[in-house]
Amino acid sequence: MTKLVAIHQPNFFPWLGYFDKIRRADVFILLDDAQYQKTGGSWSNRVKVLINGEGRWLTAPVDRSFHGTRKVNEMVFSGKEDWRGRVLKTLVSSYRRAPCFDEAYSVIEPLVQNPDANVAEYNIHAIKTLAAELGYPVDSLARSSDLPTKSSATERLIELTKSVGGDRYLCGGGAGGYQEDDAFQKAGIGLVYQDFVPPAYPQFGREECVVGLSILDALMNLGFEGVRQLMDHHNG
Repeated sequence: MTKLVAIHQPNFFPWLGYFDKIRRADVFILLDDAQYQKTGGSWSNRVKVLINGEGRWLTAPVDRSFHGTRKVNEMVFSGKEDWRGRVLKTLVSSYRRAPCFDEAYSVIEPLVQNPDANVAEYNIHAIKTLAAELGYPVDSLARSSDLPTKSSATERLIELTKSVGGDRYLCGGGAGGYQEDDAFQKAGIGLVYQDFVPPAYPQFGREECVVGLSILDALMNLGFEGVRQLMDHHNG
């Protein structure tokens, strides 16, 4: 029997494509000990939602007052402002009239309010909770920090895949043609390209759907059962 493995950093309320990987993979490894990006934006602390009819960033500020490098599971959110309250106010003002606001917000509100300051722990808790609400098996989620490896870059992805008994690797679209593909082949691991197409869905306040937003947007508009059906029917 083959085993399909996906690997991804624990993102902040990720988009539908992230949950499609969880849905499809036999094992989904949360890359919680990758080096954190020191400057610029990161999917670990921001994502786009619909604000005033446009896709705009929803951000949880992180504490960058450190020297050298840190891993994702060593990063903490900033304690200088009530960003959780700001995020909730933004969601309420943007989605309170969305068809499934009450259902979605009842699950999302405690996730946003989670007092854990650790970026990885906060995001993993939210990801697991939302995946479970969608009916995806959360026991298929593992952490890279629990799977000691000695390599880096592509070789580490290969090592992690093998460490959980994987023989196929689920990679995002657009990665074909790179030299790393050969490394997987030489290691005896088949590549499966996700080819995820962001699905359009009825979106409150818009005639034309803005795709690629956080799963929060889809949940507000469709609810959990609606999102589950959307993923199953649209992407096979």
